[in-house]
Amino acid sequence: MKKNHTKKLAVAGILCAVAVVGSLFSFPVFGSKCAPVQHMVNILCAVFLGPWYGVAVAFVASLLRNLLGLGSLLAFPGSMCGALLCGLVYWKSRNLPATLVGEVFGTGIIGGLLSYPIAVAFMGVTAGSIAFYAYVVPFLVSTVGGSILAGALVFALQRSGAFQSMHATLEG
Repeated sequence: MKKNHTKKLAVAGILCAVAVVGSLFSFPVFGSKCAPVQHMVNILCAVFLGPWYGVAVAFVASLLRNLLGLGSLLAFPGSMCGALLCGLVYWKSRNLPATLVGEVFGTGIIGGLLSYPIAVAFMGVTAGSIAFYAYVVPFLVSTVGGSILAGALVFALQRSGAFQSMHATLEG
């Protein structure tokens, strides 16, 4: 059992590094830095590691991105809500399309709405200058792109047989 956790922790570390390095490929949309690679990582964590590892990877990647100046505080609610929701959806259903929708809804809608109070409280944004749903559109743009990447990658892994091999290795 300890060996299983060690493997999952190693994979989580690699995926965290991918998310941080992938944030170099971000683009601004309405004052938000969109990093689609983070959303791809959220889905890969959901599929291979589970929801709790996914949330941990999202938190650590967001923290490192902020410390390195590659992200904003808005990375926390967006990536963590998406990771949790898509992780829970995959854990319960084992359905990849539903997992992709979970990531889009968790990040784009829930994370986008939760970003408003964070922007007002910690980033000096005045409440009257933006609408409470102002971060939903940029978060949706980012998460849809990352979800498409992840869907294509997981589908390719399934077709090649690598998906089943990776699952077997991580499950014990």
